[in-house]
Amino acid sequence: MRKMSGNDFDSLVSFFDEMAQTNWLSTIHDQLKSLSGSWENKTVVDVGCGTGRLLYRGLEEANQLIGIDLSEQMVVAAEGLLRSPEMKAKIEVVVGDAYNLPLKESSVDVALSTCVMFLLPEPEKGLIELKRVLCSNGVLAMLNPAPEMNPSRARAYANDHQINGFELESLLAWSNVSTKRHRYTNEELTKLLNTIGFTNIKHVQVLSGLATITIALNV
Repeated sequence: MRKMSGNDFDSLVSFFDEMAQTNWLSTIHDQLKSLSGSWENKTVVDVGCGTGRLLYRGLEEANQLIGIDLSEQMVVAAEGLLRSPEMKAKIEVVVGDAYNLPLKESSVDVALSTCVMFLLPEPEKGLIELKRVLCSNGVLAMLNPAPEMNPSRARAYANDHQINGFELESLLAWSNVSTKRHRYTNEELTKLLNTIGFTNIKHVQVLSGLATITIALNV
Protein backbone atom coordinates (compact mmCIF):
# COMPACT_ATOMS: atom_id res chain seq x y z
CA MET A 1 0.00 0.00 0.00
CA ARG A 2 1.54 3.31 -1.14
CA LYS A 3 1.83 6.14 1.34
CA MET A 4 -0.01 9.15 -0.05
CA SER A 5 1.74 12.49 -0.50
CA GLY A 6 0.58 16.05 -0.04
CA ASN A 7 0.41 16.42 -3.81
CA ASP A 8 -2.30 13.75 -3.89
CA PHE A 9 -4.60 16.12 -2.00
CA ASP A 10 -3.54 19.58 -3.22
CA SER A 11 -6.00 19.52 -6.11
CA LEU A 12 -8.85 18.28 -3.91
CA VAL A 13 -9.16 21.25 -1.55
CA SER A 14 -12.56 22.37 -2.86
CA PHE A 15 -13.91 18.81 -2.88
CA PHE A 16 -12.86 18.13 0.72
CA ASP A 17 -14.10 21.51 1.93
CA GLU A 18 -17.52 20.88 0.40
CA MET A 19 -17.50 17.33 1.75
CA ALA A 20 -16.82 18.61 5.28
CA GLN A 21 -19.93 20.78 4.95
CA THR A 22 -22.28 18.02 3.79
CA ASN A 23 -25.09 17.11 6.16
CA TRP A 24 -23.81 13.58 6.67
CA LEU A 25 -20.21 14.51 7.54
CA SER A 26 -20.88 17.74 9.43
CA THR A 27 -23.34 15.83 11.63
CA ILE A 28 -20.63 13.26 12.37
CA HIS A 29 -18.15 16.06 13.14
CA ASP A 30 -20.61 17.56 15.62
CA GLN A 31 -21.05 14.18 17.29
CA LEU A 32 -17.30 13.51 17.39
CA LYS A 33 -16.62 16.89 18.99
CA SER A 34 -19.27 16.27 21.62
CA LEU A 35 -17.88 12.82 22.40
CA SER A 36 -14.34 14.21 22.73
CA GLY A 37 -15.44 16.29 25.73
CA SER A 38 -15.03 19.95 26.52
CA TRP A 39 -12.35 21.89 24.64
CA GLU A 40 -12.51 24.73 27.14
CA ASN A 41 -8.99 26.14 27.70
CA LYS A 42 -7.44 23.09 26.04
CA THR A 43 -4.91 22.55 23.27
CA VAL A 44 -6.53 20.63 20.43
CA VAL A 45 -4.74 19.17 17.41
CA ASP A 46 -6.41 17.83 14.26
CA VAL A 47 -4.11 15.51 12.31
CA GLY A 48 -5.25 15.58 8.72
CA CYS A 49 -7.16 18.79 9.38
CA GLY A 50 -8.10 19.37 5.74
CA THR A 51 -9.61 22.83 5.38
CA GLY A 52 -10.12 23.22 9.13
CA ARG A 53 -13.90 22.75 9.37
CA LEU A 54 -13.72 20.47 12.44
CA LEU A 55 -11.30 22.73 14.32
CA TYR A 56 -13.49 25.73 13.48
CA ARG A 57 -16.03 24.40 15.97
CA GLY A 58 -13.60 25.18 18.81
CA LEU A 59 -12.67 28.78 17.99
CA GLU A 60 -14.61 30.19 20.95
CA GLU A 61 -13.76 27.36 23.33
CA ALA A 62 -10.22 26.05 23.01
CA ASN A 63 -7.07 27.76 24.22
CA GLN A 64 -5.09 26.64 21.18
CA LEU A 65 -6.06 24.95 17.93
CA ILE A 66 -3.39 23.19 15.87
CA GLY A 67 -4.08 21.91 12.38
CA ILE A 68 -1.66 19.55 10.68
CA ASP A 69 -2.04 18.30 7.13
CA LEU A 70 0.18 16.67 4.53
CA SER A 71 -1.15 19.01 1.84
CA GLU A 72 0.22 22.54 1.65
CA GLN A 73 -2.92 23.74 -0.13
CA MET A 74 -5.16 22.29 2.60
CA VAL A 75 -3.09 24.20 5.17
CA VAL A 76 -3.53 27.44 3.22
CA ALA A 77 -7.30 26.91 3.14
CA ALA A 78 -7.46 26.03 6.84
CA GLU A 79 -5.50 29.14 7.78
CA GLY A 80 -7.94 31.26 5.79
CA LEU A 81 -10.91 29.74 7.61
CA LEU A 82 -9.52 29.65 11.15
CA ARG A 83 -7.96 33.11 11.31
CA SER A 84 -11.35 34.80 11.61
CA PRO A 85 -12.10 38.00 13.57
CA GLU A 86 -14.19 36.20 16.19
CA MET A 87 -11.51 33.70 17.15
CA LYS A 88 -10.55 33.29 20.79
CA ALA A 89 -8.14 30.40 20.37
CA LYS A 90 -4.52 30.69 19.31
CA ILE A 91 -4.18 29.23 15.82
CA GLU A 92 -1.35 27.23 14.29
CA VAL A 93 -1.72 25.38 10.99
CA VAL A 94 1.28 23.59 9.54
CA VAL A 95 2.28 21.04 6.94
CA GLY A 96 3.18 17.80 8.67
CA ASP A 97 3.32 14.02 8.45
CA ALA A 98 1.17 11.78 10.66
CA TYR A 99 4.21 9.56 11.21
CA ASN A 100 6.33 12.46 12.48
CA LEU A 101 4.17 15.19 13.99
CA PRO A 102 5.85 18.58 14.50
CA LEU A 103 4.79 18.67 18.16
CA LYS A 104 6.47 18.12 21.49
CA GLU A 105 5.76 15.09 23.62
CA SER A 106 2.71 15.42 25.90
CA SER A 107 1.82 18.82 24.44
CA VAL A 108 -1.88 18.49 23.55
CA ASP A 109 -5.05 17.69 25.48
CA VAL A 110 -7.25 16.46 22.61
CA ALA A 111 -6.07 14.78 19.40
CA LEU A 112 -8.47 14.47 16.49
CA SER A 113 -8.08 12.40 13.35
CA THR A 114 -10.99 11.96 10.97
CA CYS A 115 -10.77 9.87 7.80
CA VAL A 116 -6.97 9.74 8.07
CA MET A 117 -5.60 6.79 10.06
CA PHE A 118 -7.26 4.23 7.78
CA LEU A 119 -5.40 5.77 4.81
CA LEU A 120 -1.95 5.17 6.26
CA PRO A 121 0.00 2.10 5.13
CA GLU A 122 0.83 1.49 8.81
CA PRO A 123 -1.91 3.07 10.97
CA GLU A 124 -0.21 1.91 14.16
CA LYS A 125 2.67 4.31 13.46
CA GLY A 126 0.24 7.20 13.27
CA LEU A 127 -1.51 6.09 16.45
CA ILE A 128 1.82 5.86 18.30
CA GLU A 129 2.56 9.44 17.24
CA LEU A 130 -0.84 10.60 18.46
CA LYS A 131 -0.15 8.96 21.83
CA ARG A 132 3.27 10.62 21.99
CA VAL A 133 1.89 14.14 21.65
CA LEU A 134 -1.07 13.60 23.98
CA CYS A 135 -0.69 14.57 27.62
CA SER A 136 -1.57 12.16 30.42
CA ASN A 137 -5.33 11.55 30.37
CA GLY A 138 -5.51 13.28 26.97
CA VAL A 139 -8.35 12.29 24.66
CA LEU A 140 -8.05 10.68 21.23
CA ALA A 141 -11.06 11.06 18.91
CA MET A 142 -11.12 9.38 15.50
CA LEU A 143 -13.47 8.66 12.62
CA ASN A 144 -12.80 5.63 10.44
CA PRO A 145 -14.79 3.50 7.96
CA ALA A 146 -16.11 0.21 9.31
CA PRO A 147 -15.60 -3.13 7.52
CA GLU A 148 -19.17 -2.84 6.23
CA MET A 149 -18.35 0.33 4.29
CA ASN A 150 -18.34 -0.15 0.52
CA PRO A 151 -20.00 1.60 -2.46
CA SER A 152 -23.06 -0.66 -2.58
CA ARG A 153 -23.75 -0.29 1.14
CA ALA A 154 -23.13 3.45 0.95
CA ARG A 155 -25.57 3.79 -1.95
CA ALA A 156 -28.18 1.78 -0.06
CA TYR A 157 -27.72 4.07 2.95
CA ALA A 158 -28.08 7.10 0.69
CA ASN A 159 -31.29 5.71 -0.82
CA ASP A 160 -32.74 5.04 2.63
CA HIS A 161 -31.93 8.59 3.77
CA GLN A 162 -32.74 10.38 0.50
CA ILE A 163 -29.16 11.56 0.01
CA ASN A 164 -28.36 12.82 -3.47
CA GLY A 165 -26.27 15.31 -5.42
CA PHE A 166 -22.86 16.15 -4.02
CA GLU A 167 -23.84 14.62 -0.67
CA LEU A 168 -24.13 11.27 -2.43
CA GLU A 169 -21.06 11.82 -4.62
CA SER A 170 -18.82 12.54 -1.64
CA LEU A 171 -20.16 9.61 0.39
CA LEU A 172 -19.57 7.23 -2.51
CA ALA A 173 -16.06 8.63 -3.03
CA TRP A 174 -15.21 7.93 0.62
CA SER A 175 -16.72 4.44 0.42
CA ASN A 176 -14.68 3.65 -2.68
CA VAL A 177 -11.40 4.70 -1.06
CA SER A 178 -12.34 2.74 2.05
CA THR A 179 -12.41 -0.56 0.19
CA LYS A 180 -8.76 -0.07 -0.81
CA ARG A 181 -7.49 0.83 2.68
CA HIS A 182 -7.76 -0.35 6.29
CA ARG A 183 -11.14 -1.15 7.81
CA TYR A 184 -11.00 -2.36 11.41
CA THR A 185 -13.70 -4.03 13.42
CA ASN A 186 -14.29 -2.49 16.84
CA GLU A 187 -12.56 -5.46 18.42
CA GLU A 188 -9.50 -5.14 16.18
CA LEU A 189 -9.19 -1.40 16.80
CA THR A 190 -9.64 -1.85 20.55
CA LYS A 191 -6.87 -4.45 20.61
CA LEU A 192 -4.55 -2.17 18.60
CA LEU A 193 -5.21 0.85 20.81
CA ASN A 194 -4.76 -1.22 23.98
CA THR A 195 -1.43 -2.51 22.71
CA ILE A 196 -0.23 1.06 22.09
CA GLY A 197 -1.33 2.14 25.57
CA PHE A 198 -4.77 3.69 25.22
CA THR A 199 -7.61 2.83 27.58
CA ASN A 200 -11.29 3.64 28.21
CA ILE A 201 -11.96 2.91 24.53
CA LYS A 202 -15.45 3.63 23.25
CA HIS A 203 -16.82 3.03 19.75
CA VAL A 204 -19.92 4.77 18.41
CA GLN A 205 -21.42 3.64 15.12
CA VAL A 206 -22.44 6.30 12.61
CA LEU A 207 -23.98 6.08 9.13
CA SER A 208 -25.92 3.02 10.30
CA GLY A 209 -22.73 1.13 11.03
CA LEU A 210 -20.76 2.08 7.92
CA ALA A 211 -18.31 4.16 9.96
CA THR A 212 -17.18 4.42 13.55
CA ILE A 213 -16.23 7.23 15.92
CA THR A 214 -13.64 6.00 18.41
CA ILE A 215 -12.81 7.76 21.67
CA ALA A 216 -9.85 6.66 23.79
CA LEU A 217 -7.89 7.94 26.78
CA ASN A 218 -4.11 8.22 26.92
CA VAL A 219 -2.51 6.75 30.05
